[in-house]
Amino acid sequence: MQQRRLSGRRPLLLAVGAGVTVAALAAGMTSAFAATIFSDDFTDGDTSGWSKSGGTWTVDGSGVLNQSNAGSELARQFAGQTSWTNYSVQARVRPASFGSSSALVGLAARSSSSTKMYRLALLGSGRAELQAVNGSSVTAIGSASLGVGTGTWYTLRIETSGSTIRGFVNGTQIASGSNSLVGAGRIGLVTAYASGGFDDVLVDSSGGGTPTTPPPTTTPPPTTPPPTTTPPPAGWPTPTASQKVDATIPVSGTFDGGLKRYYGIGDGGQSESQDPMFVLAAGATLRNVIIGAPAGDGVHCEGNCTLINVWWEDVGEDAATFRGGTTYTVDGGGARSASDKVFQHNGSGTVYIKNFRVENAGKLYRACGNCSTSYQRHVVIDNVIVRNTDAIAGINTNWGDTARFTRITIVGDPDRETSICVKYKGVPKGSEPTEIGEGADGVNCLYSPSDITYQ
Repeated sequence: MQQRRLSGRRPLLLAVGAGVTVAALAAGMTSAFAATIFSDDFTDGDTSGWSKSGGTWTVDGSGVLNQSNAGSELARQFAGQTSWTNYSVQARVRPASFGSSSALVGLAARSSSSTKMYRLALLGSGRAELQAVNGSSVTAIGSASLGVGTGTWYTLRIETSGSTIRGFVNGTQIASGSNSLVGAGRIGLVTAYASGGFDDVLVDSSGGGTPTTPPPTTTPPPTTPPPTTTPPPAGWPTPTASQKVDATIPVSGTFDGGLKRYYGIGDGGQSESQDPMFVLAAGATLRNVIIGAPAGDGVHCEGNCTLINVWWEDVGEDAATFRGGTTYTVDGGGARSASDKVFQHNGSGTVYIKNFRVENAGKLYRACGNCSTSYQRHVVIDNVIVRNTDAIAGINTNWGDTARFTRITIVGDPDRETSICVKYKGVPKGSEPTEIGEGADGVNCLYSPSDITYQ
């Protein structure tokens, strides 16, 4: 159950002013803003936020955007801003038919006009080609023979950094080169004398590629010095009141629930289509809240966020999903009855979990093993009580993820069956990650025997 859809309803777009590169803007932002500047998975059933040029475009019932006119000379959907410069764009692409060996289904970056762009094309010849397109003039930056066929999903990614343009198919670089045709522009979904489907579009300002294999390329976060005065909560709080929720509650700034119970969204199961109870904007804080059942998909953090004294009485799909930021903090509170995982980490950066208790769960934390973008992720877990839980953390060691543990108390596990740190091999979206081991190793899973206490 690691596969997650990206943005849910409407496409997410953070504006970037003219003359400012995405990378420069991101560097100058406060930490409240995320690396993700646009995402759309079309589950809203339309193409709001996109502009069409040619072709016949519809969103089907499964949330896939299809271009069905294989006779169209050039069909395009554009999104984003013409001022975007250094960024990465990724999408899943499924060719449905090719009219000839030169017909194509692909992804575009830096589209300064409807006919001027960089394009990563899947061709009817079976090749993938990274192209610089200027009207009828097409220059191949590089290509690879991949045996591209119809009916198969391919994850395409274009990275632009200055004059360096790189193309990836299913996480493997197939082309890289220097080209100065166009310095800024929008993203695009493109077909030419072909039909195909598109899904899970993501644009980020990181500019980098997929995470590298170990050793990690970034320094793991240091262990937070253990506080001396804040023990995990001794028990579950009694709600001060209850409130049925019929629609997701957006949070900007700070939302203090006064320990009121909120419930009523979703069916309490593992369905991927459930709405969250709360959506936290970048920099938001949710505190003193009890989330009852049903709770849908819990809490979504769209950027950096803080959860203080938040309790989940019966976790549905996930308690919280960390999506777009770089630093997320869970301080106090607890969660129970999570058949899969409590905290899902889809974005980049580090999750800090401290002074928390978890009961009757699959995992306390899971770094996404098959999301559309494969970040290197970190978690720091301190001062946590664990009861009847299969594993505390699951990470993807091939991407350089790390997990640090201090002051972990495991209750009622005389046979020591609880896994502290489970290692996976992360994979592209559409596949399932595989478990490859567990336990402290001094590189990815960081703890010593003295960090774990059994009661």
